[in-house]
Amino acid sequence: MLERIREGSQGPWAIGILALVILSFIFAGVGSYVNSSSSVAAASVNGEEISSTELEQAYENERARMESQFGDAFATLASDTAYLQNFRQGVLDRLISEKLLDQAAVDLGLRVSDAQIKEAIVGMQEFQVDGKFDNDRYLIILRQAGFQPNNFRDYMRVDMIRRQLSSSLMGSEFALEQEASNAYAIQQQTRDIKFVTVPKASFEEQVEVTQEQIDNYYQSNIDLFDTEQKVSVAYVELKLEDLMADIQVSDDELKEFYQQNSSAYRTEEERQVSHILLESAEEDSSIATEAEEILTKLKAGSDFSDLAKELSSDTFSAENGGDLGWFGKGIMDPAFEEAAYSLENVNDLSSVIKSAFGYHIIKLTDVKPEQVTSFEDVKEDIIAEVKTAKAEDEFYEVTQRLAEVAFEVPDNLNEVAELAGKPITKSELFSRNEAPQNLSNPNILSSVFSVELIEDAVNSEVIEVANNHIVILRVADYEPERTMAINEVSEQIQQTLSDQAAQQAAKDWAVEVKDLIANNENVDSKLSQLELTWESQQGVARSNTSLSQSIVQGVFAAAENHTKVVDLINGDISLVQVTKVIEAPTADETQLAALKSRLASTKAQLLFSGVVESLKAEADIEIYL
Repeated sequence: MLERIREGSQGPWAIGILALVILSFIFAGVGSYVNSSSSVAAASVNGEEISSTELEQAYENERARMESQFGDAFATLASDTAYLQNFRQGVLDRLISEKLLDQAAVDLGLRVSDAQIKEAIVGMQEFQVDGKFDNDRYLIILRQAGFQPNNFRDYMRVDMIRRQLSSSLMGSEFALEQEASNAYAIQQQTRDIKFVTVPKASFEEQVEVTQEQIDNYYQSNIDLFDTEQKVSVAYVELKLEDLMADIQVSDDELKEFYQQNSSAYRTEEERQVSHILLESAEEDSSIATEAEEILTKLKAGSDFSDLAKELSSDTFSAENGGDLGWFGKGIMDPAFEEAAYSLENVNDLSSVIKSAFGYHIIKLTDVKPEQVTSFEDVKEDIIAEVKTAKAEDEFYEVTQRLAEVAFEVPDNLNEVAELAGKPITKSELFSRNEAPQNLSNPNILSSVFSVELIEDAVNSEVIEVANNHIVILRVADYEPERTMAINEVSEQIQQTLSDQAAQQAAKDWAVEVKDLIANNENVDSKLSQLELTWESQQGVARSNTSLSQSIVQGVFAAAENHTKVVDLINGDISLVQVTKVIEAPTADETQLAALKSRLASTKAQLLFSGVVESLKAEADIEIYL
């Protein structure tokens, strides 16, 4: 397995990952002015921690992506606290898997070179203008995201190594022709059916639930009636945007910022060159001599484009007469770049230059001089940046003062609220697993359910919810966990037992009908007792959405002329009979090819998931939240 991963990481799948690197979550920003001591680890993977801040950022990024993609549909789901808890757990599971993959990549010795990272950055559409890499846009986007170029290259390296591992695994799977044919035959088969639904409501009057049954159910399932401890929280919340409205900036400050960051508003000189490459990773005197001979021909008047097409080892650029297009500093091989930038005039030729790729002869074909964006053109952007920076400074100072006040006056939040200029908000009682969305942050939950805040009734420390977003809180009310008394849940138990008994009675009746059918007896009169009739449907496919999925699954679990009893999700029972099995038509080559591709993809995903699960099984994983 390890050898296959190593081999795969060097193949075409590994090269293909460069196009997949995206900026989807860097715009959440990096770093924070607040380094709260209340921050806790969310999980530990083989001794390496995943911080709660990292979890919160990943959660917010994924939530923003889902909201952007699904809009109101996701907002409806997000209103369910239980759904959001599962959603957050899914994000944590992903972070754990990524940490395991990173560790596996290190163990396997996977690497990404600086040249590969440069190539990936240059190819990213986010940094391009009119289809070409734009260094000015690159620096602006990084600055807006809170990255320095070195930080971003480190981020890219981690991401690309992780993708090397996943793509080397997923690129190794395939599907056979016979597998695709069999899958097609199963998927495209349809069935003619008839069915009848037996409502559990028809049997509810026959059901009687005794007090003894209620008592027995209560005692046998007493854990179901344990409540969780609950708290009501009073809190003061402060965000960076709360301070922005009062921030003022002067023209002098704006101009000073412009001068200090002048490189961000300057597009460095770019050059367009053509080259002839004689490939050789090592020093080779014979190849160097051959390159000198070509240079002599060029100086004697031979056409550069013709010789590049005929002799250059760089076949891609050779097709265009050796043209490499436009580039700035820091992109090309250092020796190549130095030679290209030393040429003074268009059409000048370099001497023979040795790089890591071989021996080059370079011709300067055009120059784009350095360009500077004027202060007036970027003034509005600078206003936003300077205001944000000043607000962050003030946010940091206010946060420190709030931390002091919350500690010095621990029995209320009045002075905290006055200093922050924000009201004190009080929540309803909630449990750890049913926290309101705005209080579901792991740091908040860890604090509010701590012994210190519950028993000592003191203010919390400053809790960092996200970058430039803090909360200080205290427990306003507390309800300990307990087991509800039987009189509190008696009606609930009675309804549960009644539903179960009615459903079982309906099922028993349906089984009787099924047995009659198996004995070739007419069941119309028995169905009429409950005023039921058969319904028919032709050509039911596995993808059918007009019928209950329980019925569809029952249909394809039964043989022709057989009847099956099916439990429906609403508690009713259905009798399903397959009257005819209709085999799939013959698949054409296009359909089989598409199915082979899907099967291979499914196998690859299963393999990848299996590797991750194997890593999890062998790992020391601790989850703290």
